[in-house]
Amino acid sequence: MDALPGDVRRARLEAMVLQSGFLGVPDAARRLGVTEVTIRSDLGTLEAAGVLRRVRGGAVARQVREAPVEASARRDAALKQALGEAAAAQVRSGTAVFLDVGSTALAVAQALVPRHELADVVVVTNGLSTALALEPAIPRLTVVLTGGTLRPLQHSLVDPLASRALEDLHVDLAVLSCNGIEESGRVSNLNLPEAELKRVVLHRATRRLLVADASKFRQSHLGAIGALDDFDVLVTGGAGAPELAALAREHGCDPVVAEQ
Repeated sequence: MDALPGDVRRARLEAMVLQSGFLGVPDAARRLGVTEVTIRSDLGTLEAAGVLRRVRGGAVARQVREAPVEASARRDAALKQALGEAAAAQVRSGTAVFLDVGSTALAVAQALVPRHELADVVVVTNGLSTALALEPAIPRLTVVLTGGTLRPLQHSLVDPLASRALEDLHVDLAVLSCNGIEESGRVSNLNLPEAELKRVVLHRATRRLLVADASKFRQSHLGAIGALDDFDVLVTGGAGAPELAALAREHGCDPVVAEQ
């Protein structure tokens, strides 16, 4: 019997391939405590998603499909700024906040810096770019990095070690981003290691806020984060935002449409 859920197991496999460049089927089966048949099936799923390429005896890492966070930040910059300001408005003094990685989270961090009325706020993040953007607000904000394994392009810290840093933490507000929101309400991410960490954070927060522009609507990716039902607030904007906001309401998630 598999010891780990499929999504979690495949996230571990992706991390192992990215770390070593090559992963053998017998080694993966031993490390994850499952059969070689299960590993081959998982590698097939990951190959179909463009995460890796299967070769004789195992799999090798495929070039990452993500754009660098700096390039993403320049795309739709005005919309990202509006989303960042709307999300940052949810932060209150005296609270602990988890802030995600990526260009949208970077916009939230940049919007927090000029909020000089904030005090005694602790921001935990697994994003190096996010942390550096917050540096001008120190000491009004205390910035804590999770640690972990560095992923390129997004400058994110993931497992191994990143989840362990969150095990003893509980935040008042988690601010997460995503790459896709399906009509069913499923929320997903392009890469599995970051999706796994986002799932951990969902269970470590009192309030959960999802920031996603409307272009993410009807997009589906391999890494499941959760569902709209798992979030208290959706901050969205752009063309199609009213339709996405209506879906959020159906799932008990309070929508905030950012005005550019």
